[in-house]
Amino acid sequence: MTPTAWADLPNAKHIDRILADLKKNPDKWNAVWNTARTDAWYASWYAAWYAARDDAWNAVWDATSDAASDATRGASLALIAYDDCAYLLDEKPEHVQMLGLLGNQAAILLYPACIALQKETA
Repeated sequence: MTPTAWADLPNAKHIDRILADLKKNPDKWNAVWNTARTDAWYASWYAAWYAARDDAWNAVWDATSDAASDATRGASLALIAYDDCAYLLDEKPEHVQMLGLLGNQAAILLYPACIALQKETA
């Protein structure tokens, strides 16, 4: 198996986890994306994008190509830009949401992924 462009990053396994779940459950990701999009999400996305413009980010963007992938792109971007944020994926969504409301940019971007990864498939 060819290593991904993000394989050497600290959060590579979490990026892989998110992309695998998107592939398996695109409807679930689409649903959470529609509930989590806010002005703060967009502001955090742009801030992280400026911090993470590299080959890994470009490869993740290319690996996600449908409407549901916007939520995974934000989460992947956070995992690329902020090495210490992966723990948020296992926190209760309401805790991640609270951190986001307090201005934590990684939490804002990971909130949709936190919901999706913890939501049962229909």
